[in-house]
Amino acid sequence: MDMDYKDNLSTGKKFLRSFKFAIKGIKLVFLKEFNFLVHFITALAAVAAGFIFSISKVEWLVIILLIAGMFALEMMNTAVERAVDLVTEDYHPLAGQAKDIAAGAVLCYAVGAVIIGLIIFLPKLWIVFT
Repeated sequence: MDMDYKDNLSTGKKFLRSFKFAIKGIKLVFLKEFNFLVHFITALAAVAAGFIFSISKVEWLVIILLIAGMFALEMMNTAVERAVDLVTEDYHPLAGQAKDIAAGAVLCYAVGAVIIGLIIFLPKLWIVFT
């Protein structure tokens, strides 16, 4: 696409176009990345559990932030992987480290999310099974 064409768009059209590109990116990661699908299914389970156990507003806020953060971080990880793959097809230790570090960030966040989920839902499960 010619850069002059993009520059001639009105601010409103540029703003709307940015949503189009963002939605395209979300669809792409949803269809192409297995880990994103796993996070999506886990998010659905957390939301279902939230309704089943009638969690509080504050707990909903935490769950929503965790889900949105996980999706965003997984997409950033995918973007890092794709960018690194674009730069070099050959193995380079720094390229591998960049990909490993991005994946590690996702793992850290996921572990934290699971711990918070357990803090929210285990007491509610305990009540049901005791």
